[in-house]
Amino acid sequence: MIPRSGDAPVTCGVPAPRSRDTGRVTETTTPAAGSRLPLRVAIAEAERTLAAAGVASPRVDAELLAAHVLGSSRSTLLMTPLVDPPVVERLQALVARRATREPLQHIFGTAVLGPVEVAVGPGVFTPRPETELLLEWGLAAIRDVRSPRVLDLCTGSGALALAFAVSRPDAEVHALEADPSALSWTRRNLDAHVAAGGRPVTLHVADVRWTDLLIELEGAVDLVVCNPPYVPDGTPVPPEVERWDPPGAVFGGPDGTEIIQAVVRGASGWLRHGGHLAIEHDDTHGETVPALLRRRRTLGEVTEHDDLTGRPRFVTARRVPCP
Repeated sequence: MIPRSGDAPVTCGVPAPRSRDTGRVTETTTPAAGSRLPLRVAIAEAERTLAAAGVASPRVDAELLAAHVLGSSRSTLLMTPLVDPPVVERLQALVARRATREPLQHIFGTAVLGPVEVAVGPGVFTPRPETELLLEWGLAAIRDVRSPRVLDLCTGSGALALAFAVSRPDAEVHALEADPSALSWTRRNLDAHVAAGGRPVTLHVADVRWTDLLIELEGAVDLVVCNPPYVPDGTPVPPEVERWDPPGAVFGGPDGTEIIQAVVRGASGWLRHGGHLAIEHDDTHGETVPALLRRRRTLGEVTEHDDLTGRPRFVTARRVPCP
């Protein structure tokens, strides 16, 4: 899901150690040299900074940044009541980056999708948690297929393709990407998968809009999945998306369906009879994208699926014989 531009930043005040008029003491994250500081104080200050910057989930992000600095998990932060000044300084440095609306995934250098963690950074789209719903649906669709052949279009970082490869080690997974900047991340992640002992994913360097594409897969794919650029051109998006995600991986033409239409055309040929298709889309596409699929006589069982917030998020279909 690509979030819409939303909350406006609020003004950030700097807490003073003591109020002259009231005598009240305010906790601060500037410890004396050599002294230790309660972690909860450092996190609270980080939360205030992120809230002032307009970050949507300041408390969660503050805790995740603290856990990253400590090399622990968010759930175990209470086990570290006090931290040394260098820890506070590292946390403050990361908070300052997040306050510029740099995505957490770029700060950490990785993003998680289902069972995989992939390297991400400038030039590649950051995988979103919502895509895990499409992943779960796809895995269920091929549960009873022996050695399935899976094709991931617009693969970007390769996260979705790798999630299928890890979840189904018997699968023959293909991934397609055209953008040179994204491809450097794709190759990095696919190579890391092989180095860890995984079955290689076949990478196709091509644009899904090309004609006569992947002829060797004609009528041979059990599952086609795609998280394409789908935001309608000109739609306001949050700074995390506007400044850090490649525009070509976000915006999908005037109505957001330019790439989706190409995916639907191609999938009709690549899928074997009974094969499945799943495409993520914008939450404004709950009617238009299913209608695109229904117009293809070779696609049936067209079904719209909501995300966890109840908004239309992805559509599925099945390859059927021509009537």
